[in-house]
Amino acid sequence: MRSDDTIFATASGHGRAAVCIIRISGPESRTILESLGGSVPEPRHAAVRILRESKTGEPLDQALVLWMPGPRSFTGEDQAELHIHGGLATRAAILKVLSSIPNCRPAEAGEFTRRAFLNGRMDLSQVEGLADVIDAETEAQRRQAMFQLEGRLGNAAERWREGILLALALLEASLDFSDEGDVPEDLEADILQRLDNLHAEIGQALSNRSGERLREGFTVVLAGPPNAGKSTLLNALARRDVAIVSPIAGTTRDVIEVHCDLRGLPVVIVDTAGLRESADVIEQEGVSRARARAENADLVLWLVPPEGEETKAPPARRLLKVGTKTDLNRNRHDCDVLISASTGEGIPDLIAALEREAEEALGQGDAILTRERHRKALERALQCLAAGRALLASGGPLELSAEEVRLAARAVGEITGRVDVEDVLDRLFSSFCIGK
Repeated sequence: MRSDDTIFATASGHGRAAVCIIRISGPESRTILESLGGSVPEPRHAAVRILRESKTGEPLDQALVLWMPGPRSFTGEDQAELHIHGGLATRAAILKVLSSIPNCRPAEAGEFTRRAFLNGRMDLSQVEGLADVIDAETEAQRRQAMFQLEGRLGNAAERWREGILLALALLEASLDFSDEGDVPEDLEADILQRLDNLHAEIGQALSNRSGERLREGFTVVLAGPPNAGKSTLLNALARRDVAIVSPIAGTTRDVIEVHCDLRGLPVVIVDTAGLRESADVIEQEGVSRARARAENADLVLWLVPPEGEETKAPPARRLLKVGTKTDLNRNRHDCDVLISASTGEGIPDLIAALEREAEEALGQGDAILTRERHRKALERALQCLAAGRALLASGGPLELSAEEVRLAARAVGEITGRVDVEDVLDRLFSSFCIGK
C-alpha cells in the first residue's frame, strides 16, 4: 500500500441504482478531474460535467462533480467526487478509465478512513465511531456511535492524557530540577492529588459497561428443558420461522441467534438446546453450549412447561421464569410471566418485560467506552497510575514513579492513536521557566 498513490472507490452501494458516487483521493485528484470533466469546479461547489475518455474524447456520462482540495477534505488530501448515473455499464466504464491512469489504483478496504487518520483528520476512537455508525442497527446504537464520531471519547481521553502528561512533567521537574527556584515546595502533594483525581475519573468511566453492551446488544438466552417451547417463542419474537419446531424432544442441538430492535435498543435473542441428560454426543455438546451461553447472558428466560420433570435452572446473572403453553395449563403461580407462543397470549407482556430489562441495562447515556480495546487501555492506565502514586507516596525512586506515569499516558494515548513521549518536553518547559 503506497500512501502517495491516488486511490478511488465507489462510495455508494453495489448493483443498479439511480446514482453512484465514486470517490477519488490523492495528489492526482485534480489532474484526473480535469482529464475527465475538462475543468475543475470551485472548491466544495457541485457542477455538472460531461465525463469523457481522455484519449478518444468519447463521452462516458453526464455527472455531478465536486472538488475538495486538501487539507479541508475527509482524507486531508486533495479529493474529488463523481456523482454518476448508477447503471452497471456506466460505472464499469468510468472505473476502467480511472484504473488506466498512472499512479491511480482502487482503494483497499478502509483506506480512505486510514488516510484521514494518518493526516490528522480523525483519531482512532472517531474511526471506530464511524464504523459503528455504518453498522448501527438500532436508534440507540446510532446515537452512541455519533457521540463517538463527534469525539466524545477522544476528547475525554485527550483530557486524561493531558492531565497525566502534566503530572509527569511535574515529576520530571521534581527529579531533575529540584534546586531551581521555580519548582514549588509542595510539588509532591500536588502530584499526588493530580494522580488521585485522574485515577478517580478514569475509574468512573470504567465502571460503566453499558456502552460496550449497547454496541454488542443485550443478550437474552431462552433456556429450559426439552419441549418447553423455546423455538416456538423464538419464532414468535422474531415474527418469522427461524428455528425448527417439533414435538420431538432434542430437536434444537445448536445455538440460534436473532437480532431484534426493542424500542430502539439492540437485543439478541438466543435459542438453545433443551437442558437434560443425554447419551447423544451431539446433544451433549448442545447442552454444554446452552449452559455456557446462559451463564454469560445478560438475561435468561427460563421456560417452564406445564408438564414434564422439573429441571434446575442454570446459573445466570439475571433470570425470569416464563410459564409456557398457558393454553394447556394456566395454574402456575411461581412464574414471572405466563405465555402461549402458539396463541400469542402473554407475548406483549413478555416483550414489555424484555424492553424494561434492556432499557435498565443499556439506557445509560453517559457511557463513553464502547469497545474492549478502550477498556483494556484504561485498565492498564489505572494500574500504572496506582503504581506511580504508590512509589511517590512511599518515597520510592522518582525515576520509577515517573516511568509508571509515562506508561499510563501511553496507554491512554492508545485510545486515540496519540502515543508521543516527546510531548512531555513541551509540558516540562512550558510549565516552568527552566532551561538555560
